[in-house]
Amino acid sequence: MSGEKLKLGFVGWRGMVGSVLLDRMHQENDFEYFDTVFFSTSQKGEKAPDVASVDILWDAFDCDGLKKMDIILTCQGGDYTSKIHGELRKADWRGIWVDAASTLRMKDNACLVLDPLNKGLIKDEIHKGTLDFIGANCTVSLMLLALAGPIKANMVEWISTHTYQAASGAGAQNMKELLKQMGHLYKIGENLIEDPHSNILELDKLISHELQGKSNYPQDLFGAPLAGSLIPWIDSPMENGQTREEWKAMVEGNKILGLGGGQQIAVDGTCVRIGAMRSHSQAITLKCKSDVNFSEFSDLISEAHDWLDFVPNNKEDTLKRLSPANYSGSLNIGVGRVRPMNLGKEFVNVFTVGDQLLWGAAEPLRRFLRLYLEVTV
Repeated sequence: MSGEKLKLGFVGWRGMVGSVLLDRMHQENDFEYFDTVFFSTSQKGEKAPDVASVDILWDAFDCDGLKKMDIILTCQGGDYTSKIHGELRKADWRGIWVDAASTLRMKDNACLVLDPLNKGLIKDEIHKGTLDFIGANCTVSLMLLALAGPIKANMVEWISTHTYQAASGAGAQNMKELLKQMGHLYKIGENLIEDPHSNILELDKLISHELQGKSNYPQDLFGAPLAGSLIPWIDSPMENGQTREEWKAMVEGNKILGLGGGQQIAVDGTCVRIGAMRSHSQAITLKCKSDVNFSEFSDLISEAHDWLDFVPNNKEDTLKRLSPANYSGSLNIGVGRVRPMNLGKEFVNVFTVGDQLLWGAAEPLRRFLRLYLEVTV
């Protein structure tokens, strides 16, 4: 394959994750290494992005066209994966499928990609002939990146993580609905808000009336108020009382780390949607296998990888830095509030924030593409 570029088919590049991934690939000049064809589910024949090797968009449902690709990179979503992936494999397509959707994550023949944690495992799977390489759940990836140091040092017995997930995790239209909710609440209460002499209880009663769904408060997508409130349920129910988002933490986390059986790290918690626009936060209780030396533990956290931004546990730094607003659009993973807990000498409190559209979704995929070239070409 020396001197010949691999053919890369990119599907789903207009959505939130796809747009971020396209932008990151621009920034890192990734398209120089591929002959790239852009596929569309609805705009076949229209002009492709400037980085394309072919000027027009190809049909994303045309398996004959897709089969010409060495690699298919998709952010089109689970329905597309369910329809097309199986058809291509049945047609004996042996190319590499790289996917942001959850559909294939827990398949035995799929590898989850998060190279700061499992680069060696990814390389082994490439050499072994694995064909499906999948991005993991965003909160799981962000949690593991935050705790990479203690995990690699084999210190962790179990993890309890409680998430504060931004509206963008539900999609672009949900972000717009959050803004509509914010605007609706302000409009309803504007006169009382701007009147310095207004009665706060009167304003609170007015806003509560809206939040309790007694008027035309916009909540078609979330199904509940988010602005001025929160939603302690994300994804579908599991038989054990978890939501699927909560279930993913343990099963996907251990698969990323290559841990099975008695080696697995137990992970559980509650996933909550909050009124942040972008970037997910997590409050973590960490149970270590032995008493913790906090100086050594802090060093393990802060020196784990180049994207770790360690925030000292004081009010000034925490207020200034440890927030979704600060890390949105950044590859840095903020980790702070690191302190011992009253639960015992083996317990550590950690708070982390990261952009779920970057390290939580797009970045592991583009880094896999470069790693694949490094290993095979």
